[in-house]
Amino acid sequence: MTANFEKTSANEGKLTFEVPTDEVKKALDKAFKKVQKNLTVPGFRKGKVPRQIFNNVYGEESLYEDAINMVLPDAYSKAIKETALEVVTEPKFDIETVEKNSPWVLTAQVVLKPEVKLGEYKGLQVEKQDREVTDEDVQAEIEKKRQALTELVVKEEAAELGDTVVIDYKGFDGDVQFEGGTAENHSLELGSNSFIPGFEEQLVGTSAGDEVDVNLSFPEDYHAEDLKGKAVTFKVTVHEVKTKEVPELDDEFAKDADEEVESLAELENKIKVQLSEQKDKAAKDVIDDLALRQAVENAEIVELPHEMVHDEIHRQMDHFLNNLRRQGIDEKMYYEITGTTEADLHDQFGEEAELRTKTNLVLEAIVAAEDIQVDDYEIEKEITDLADQYGMDVEQVRGIVTTDMLASDIKMKKAMSLIIDSVEEV
Repeated sequence: MTANFEKTSANEGKLTFEVPTDEVKKALDKAFKKVQKNLTVPGFRKGKVPRQIFNNVYGEESLYEDAINMVLPDAYSKAIKETALEVVTEPKFDIETVEKNSPWVLTAQVVLKPEVKLGEYKGLQVEKQDREVTDEDVQAEIEKKRQALTELVVKEEAAELGDTVVIDYKGFDGDVQFEGGTAENHSLELGSNSFIPGFEEQLVGTSAGDEVDVNLSFPEDYHAEDLKGKAVTFKVTVHEVKTKEVPELDDEFAKDADEEVESLAELENKIKVQLSEQKDKAAKDVIDDLALRQAVENAEIVELPHEMVHDEIHRQMDHFLNNLRRQGIDEKMYYEITGTTEADLHDQFGEEAELRTKTNLVLEAIVAAEDIQVDDYEIEKEITDLADQYGMDVEQVRGIVTTDMLASDIKMKKAMSLIIDSVEEV
């Protein structure tokens, strides 16, 4: 096969390749057999029209499109292999020449993987991360647990901010009760700002059994057009006043908060260990991210093709939407719920797509520079790990992923480890 590549810019070019005459003939024969079975020509039974008669009536050229579609994938694949090109996006094909009894000449406009000139990627220095767990951190978590165990108890005294009142209310515009302004046995925490401004404040000081008129005006930006800025009256009946009862900080509280501990001291120690682990993980995540970004910044990538970034955006969008579908949310439903569009989602993933694309290119360059290899044991372990992670049989995993895919992923992980395992905090 003859294949030739002509560079037109830093990462683009025209690949010209031939389809040998014998392969052209085989493809034309297949194309004819495909249409022959449905042909009806006077004097011949359906499906029995001879090739020469077909050529005379319809012209052999009518088979060219099908024949080209048959030979193109294999011919293009061989041309790529022959020229050792690293193509990163789907090419745009064209026909150069298709002459009878001659090789067909096809072309492909291709985008190539850009050249990566690595900078420093081992022994990088990043800002030291805070891992200290203070007593204040521990007590803040203790307080969260206390609040989670808070109970509402009925009180006889008048309501204060922070208390909860159980009320009935009816809203009136003059003497007319308006729609949507009525509720019974509604629990309202005073000071929560869950009602329109002025409502909760006027219930401070009320007690069970009180009936009060709450006079106020709806905000000018209220969602209901007919109530914007309108002065109204709510007739409110207070049934109960409840206050929060927070548990004492003692061993009993600790046992209620965590059944695995027997004392407040044990709970504090456990929380401190948990916070320490969380901070260590958070610090490592930040360090890993800073180191990877630095390795990418240190590298020089010659004219990153926008097609690669575009493809990365759509890979991430597809992954995101597929996850939603598994939860029973289709694409249309997601856009309706969030009030967004496909363009918004595209922009959302576009922010990180360029960095992700550059990171992958740098990691691939490190794999090549370090001659990173993968053995059979590592591939088998990866298959087993994937099976455990997704609750699948090992053979199911083998049917989904190829050895080449797994080897590539493992190599990329090893390249990443070269960066993050040698990083130093300063």
